[in-house]
Amino acid sequence: MPVLMSVLMHGTSVPRVVKSTRESRSSRPPKRGGVVVPLSVDKRYREFAAAFSFAGGTTPVAQSEHQTDEMIGLYTATKKSQVDALADDSKYYSAHIGSITSADQLLNDDRLRNYVYSAYGIDQSKWPRDTISQVLRSDPSDPNSYVNTTFASQLNGLKAQLAQAQSDVSAANSKIADYTAQLSQPGANVTQLKVQILVEKHHLESYATNISSLSDQIATINGFVDLAGAFEFSPDGSLPSGVSAQTAANVTITKQRFDDSKAAVYSAASPLNEAFAIRQFRTALLTVNSVDAFISTPDVYVFALGAVGLDPKEVSQATIKAVLESDLSDPKSYVHTLKDDRYVQLARAFNFDAKGNLTTPLVAQDAAEVLEITRDYVISAVKSASTASPQQQAAVRAQATKDATDYQEAIAGIDSVSDLLANRPMVDFILLAKGLDPRKVSTDFLKKIFASNLNDPKSFANTQSDLRFADIAASFNFDSKGNVARLPMMGPQQQDQFRETQANYLQQSLEQQQGDTNPGVRLALYFQRKAGDITSAYDILADKALSEVFRTTFNLPDQMAAMPIDQQAKFVDKFMKIKDLSDPAKVAKLLNRFSAMYDIKTSQSIGQGQSPLLSLFQGSSSGVSESTFLAIAKLRSRP
Repeated sequence: MPVLMSVLMHGTSVPRVVKSTRESRSSRPPKRGGVVVPLSVDKRYREFAAAFSFAGGTTPVAQSEHQTDEMIGLYTATKKSQVDALADDSKYYSAHIGSITSADQLLNDDRLRNYVYSAYGIDQSKWPRDTISQVLRSDPSDPNSYVNTTFASQLNGLKAQLAQAQSDVSAANSKIADYTAQLSQPGANVTQLKVQILVEKHHLESYATNISSLSDQIATINGFVDLAGAFEFSPDGSLPSGVSAQTAANVTITKQRFDDSKAAVYSAASPLNEAFAIRQFRTALLTVNSVDAFISTPDVYVFALGAVGLDPKEVSQATIKAVLESDLSDPKSYVHTLKDDRYVQLARAFNFDAKGNLTTPLVAQDAAEVLEITRDYVISAVKSASTASPQQQAAVRAQATKDATDYQEAIAGIDSVSDLLANRPMVDFILLAKGLDPRKVSTDFLKKIFASNLNDPKSFANTQSDLRFADIAASFNFDSKGNVARLPMMGPQQQDQFRETQANYLQQSLEQQQGDTNPGVRLALYFQRKAGDITSAYDILADKALSEVFRTTFNLPDQMAAMPIDQQAKFVDKFMKIKDLSDPAKVAKLLNRFSAMYDIKTSQSIGQGQSPLLSLFQGSSSGVSESTFLAIAKLRSRP
């Protein structure tokens, strides 16, 4: 339960808030908009800089720290699942091989067939099923059996060819060494010798190819002979009465051969090799600055594909490049045409644009948004404990800071609106940061808010009386389907920055316009705008306009400003609850009182009709110009 919710319900106790989805680690919030503004400068300059993202808001990287952690976790999980799958295959084989009664029955069971093929080195793409069926029916001790007449009979010739190829390799290496030695002898024909060396190197390549091909053929034939000897099928494919498909010894041999064929999988999943691969990945990732660099960096390429369950030997680099350059938010982009979630996982794990260059990370909230909402949460927490003891205030601030850190870590794991709304502590954190009571906001309501088109003034979010809900939705990078996406910029601004700038312009234009004819309106609107940032009595006393609103509202003399500041602060805490300033309804009620008291103070006659100032906050049209209400209407329904 977030600390603010606890305060609302139980006072100033400080329980834990959002739990992180990964281990805590120190982090430094990035610059907003790529602009650094000295803290000593008027904060309006900082606000101005924060309203733009000329540098994209976040540094382009191949992977963010969270993405790297996620990929490493995925790699570890994938390797473990692959080992677990092999163990399941062996269990299945042990449980079912005893019930097999014919060669065809064995081959008709996909899991048993694949297991046997792996154990005996059979490539399904090269050998027809009928061929393997006849091998299974063969007796390797019978010279006339299929396996002997078709395959084993070739072994002597193939072995002789292999021996000759190996001899040719030795001869070629000897000639190359001899020609190389002659190059340094006086009177040597260097040109001719170099030609002869090149010729022998060409021969070496040919011999090496022959050796590889001959070795594969010999291994395949030996595998066929071993396969025939591992089963007890008759020439017609049946089993003699009372005879099992395999003896216990052959079942053990087959399972051992299967494990041997999967040695690379077991090796990759070993703690030592896994740790080495992770270390190599982290180091090599630092050099990746484009899709081309990704593809040409084996320690990254092989690791990344392995993490999502893709075999680098079975997928082309051209396919991977097209996947990484795809637009995940576009259902017609290349990655979605493959209809394979592994490719989508890979594309989401890296940050490349359509040209293969680095772009910003794909995150639910930009770092600057996270920083802003956590700051607002801490401010709200401090407000909630404004009347508590100093010790309780310190505890609330400490817990709120911890909650904010947890939120920063947890938000990195959010991939969709569904993920966010399923984590109610995070939702409550966001609502409290915006000064909203989570107990009054249902998940179904928020679903409608996030499903709204924020560019449509008539959408559900934009027609709510409280626009903080639309502001919350605007602070997230969710597409129309509710998934995290890289939303297009609105010029040099992100969506929420554009909305905030527009709102601030309308608000301050309204303040200036009305202030020219009625200073009280300007004071009230200014207080309304600043109320959310007030965390203590001293914030009010440090601002001449805010303190004037306070004194006028509670009919306190202007001479009060000459009192010691601590005494003034006690008066503020006596007459006003700082935490109420996060509630627009309570602020409006306070300003209604200010309006009435301001009119009395300035000797305006109530009998002459309701004052413009009071009308502004009570909704009456008397005394307020049409342009004022037009500005207010725009402010309330801003897209």
